[in-house]
Amino acid sequence: MSEPSHTAERGGGAGRGGGAVRLDGLPAEAARAHPTRPALVWDGNSGQTPARRETLDFAGLDLRVSRAAYALRRLLPPGREGGSVVAVASVLHPDFAVAYYATARCGNVVAVVNPLLREEALLHTLSVSEARLALVDAGLYARLAAVRDRLPALREVVLIGPAEPGATGPDVPRLDDVLEKRTLVGPPGTVGPDDVVCVQFTSGTTGLPKAVRLTHRNLVVNAAQIAEAHRVDGGSVALNHLPTYHPMHLNSAVFAGATQVLCAAPDPLDAVAAANRHSATHFYSLPVRLARLAADPALDGLELTTVRQIASGGSALPVRDAARLAERFGVPVFQGYGLAETSPLTHSDDPARPAPGSVGRPVAGTECRVVDVERRTVSAPGEVGEVQVRGPQVMKGYLGGPDGTGLEDDGWFSTGDVGRIDEEGRLFLVDRLGDTFKCDNFLVAPAEVEQVLLDHELVREAVVFGLPDPARGALAAALVVLRPGASGPEAIAEAIAAAVADRLPYYQRPHHIEVVEAIPRNANGKVRRRALRDALVHTQEGRTPMSSSDELDHPTGLFTVINTFTLKDPGRADEFKRRFLDHVAWMRAQEGFDSHQAVRLVERPGVYVNLGRWRSPESFQRVRGSEVFQAHAEQFHELVDVDADPSLNVLRAGGDVAEGAPVVVVEHLGAEGAEGAEGAGAGLDAFADSYRAYVRDLAARPGFLHADLSRSLTRPGSYTFVTWWSDGGAWHASRTGAPAAGTAERAVHLAAHAADRKAANHVA
Repeated sequence: MSEPSHTAERGGGAGRGGGAVRLDGLPAEAARAHPTRPALVWDGNSGQTPARRETLDFAGLDLRVSRAAYALRRLLPPGREGGSVVAVASVLHPDFAVAYYATARCGNVVAVVNPLLREEALLHTLSVSEARLALVDAGLYARLAAVRDRLPALREVVLIGPAEPGATGPDVPRLDDVLEKRTLVGPPGTVGPDDVVCVQFTSGTTGLPKAVRLTHRNLVVNAAQIAEAHRVDGGSVALNHLPTYHPMHLNSAVFAGATQVLCAAPDPLDAVAAANRHSATHFYSLPVRLARLAADPALDGLELTTVRQIASGGSALPVRDAARLAERFGVPVFQGYGLAETSPLTHSDDPARPAPGSVGRPVAGTECRVVDVERRTVSAPGEVGEVQVRGPQVMKGYLGGPDGTGLEDDGWFSTGDVGRIDEEGRLFLVDRLGDTFKCDNFLVAPAEVEQVLLDHELVREAVVFGLPDPARGALAAALVVLRPGASGPEAIAEAIAAAVADRLPYYQRPHHIEVVEAIPRNANGKVRRRALRDALVHTQEGRTPMSSSDELDHPTGLFTVINTFTLKDPGRADEFKRRFLDHVAWMRAQEGFDSHQAVRLVERPGVYVNLGRWRSPESFQRVRGSEVFQAHAEQFHELVDVDADPSLNVLRAGGDVAEGAPVVVVEHLGAEGAEGAEGAGAGLDAFADSYRAYVRDLAARPGFLHADLSRSLTRPGSYTFVTWWSDGGAWHASRTGAPAAGTAERAVHLAAHAADRKAANHVA
């Protein structure tokens, strides 16, 4: 079928691998062609000793796949038409590749599961896919155990990934335990290239993730398309710096016979070091990590000695950050585009001549067009509309429906993304269809407004969404992250709004700009605009400023989590501060977050206290259950022992001290005789009243800045009292008239300012 000239297509057919080759044939072909060439190099947590690294050549990979296929056949005998579903989930590790291909080789269907999922999301994923066997790493196993009784179809769980002694029970088998010397040549002869071999889940940015059915042909063809578009061949060494293992990078590297280095460290500086250590030629990462690298002060001292190109995907990489990295490293930085429904890649920019802001032309054998959002007519070049794609990598359909579910009758897939195609066939994405909104009946694409904001010299990151307005439909609002060194958030927000106004039509101009320290993203690095919009609406509707006197007379009701962190190794204090600042920057942008204060105790070096205040316990619990929070918590527990004390804020007084103070004093108090006694409630009220009276007195004293009193919810009669002072003398003078309760611990302020990543260390 020929298409009009405004439909972009890259010719050349499906490329190699588009015939009758099955997915599990990729490692077999690579093993025959280059048996001793390294296939997978696991770099562990970069910076570890060489013992933490593993190398698996193509012959070894294929042998392990065959032995694992035999073991899986015994664990899950054939019996279902089309095979049973095997869930596979692991952080970056060679075991993922073995389990992924072995499932295909034994005639079953592999469901690729994000290893960062929490319990309820994991329950949804495994229930929808009806997985009968799960191959998971130790981190996911603990969460799976919590919902195992709600998964009646799940028969067996086997551990893969990095070994973590003591992380699981003694009776849980590892992949190595079930491998046998026997091998399996291939799946039953009835398995063909158009049979479903993989269930891939969408990112779920607009609702629960959908299950996508992909065939052998979909995945093998796309491996060839990616290798051709990214110029990956047998001499390539591809560094994979993603948070999880995506089959896109696995399949294309194995197809090309290229070596893939798995860099599990989240810090992009570690990824640069790993790329140099392993002589990488291709550098794959997420936009959020590349943007972080571009903004890092250490960038000017870095080199990429062998890398020929840097590839970004998953969401938009700001043009300014791409240009900064390209200039510093002297290599092209380019983007691609794809979806779970398309195996995933449909577009790639030309690595030799990347066009700023474009995701490039369609990969081989793929068609792309843009249609009017309402009339569904094909748009001319340069016109904005919904992006549609068609090609051999497009899914067979969504799980739960017949073949073709989710596709147009003629095979076109409507992506839900808004974009335009230029005269040269390059695709420029504008936004997600569900993220656009109308102001005065004009369609507003948030990404267009974001690009103007990102052009401002003070803005490092920006996200735009529509705030409901009864008269005009919606008004643009923006959250922005400032570049290092910027200060005075309110004044800067006004300055940014004024600067961009002349570059935008009136209906696109942001009516609300808020400076934040980080923009929250999901595990795939994508921004959930709807969640951010809802959080801001909730904040504006439910938060009314109170005067100091009002706060003294009425408890704030804030839910306060008081965490005491004790370093396991005092020599890793700087690493803890770095991780803590990243965590705080993320937390500040979450729905329901109010404020926080972190201090380091003077009398007890290596001990830190953080007060995180939330508008309700429910808002904290929602965030606490998120994938990002749990990942941060796991990182903290490597460095510190944590004592958490959930509390209710009893009073607040004084001015805003979000940026800190020279002297901060933390006092742990006990309402003696109140707990457990008759009339305990009255005793606690009297205790709180005595501190209200004390704080009224403090508010009139020189040097006083702020005070918070919080009552523990789990330790009856226990309070934490924190005061901020301009100098130590003012605090000492304040001790006259203090209620006789508790003992004071002096502390210094820890400036949690993620923009410049520096921490103050002033001794009181």
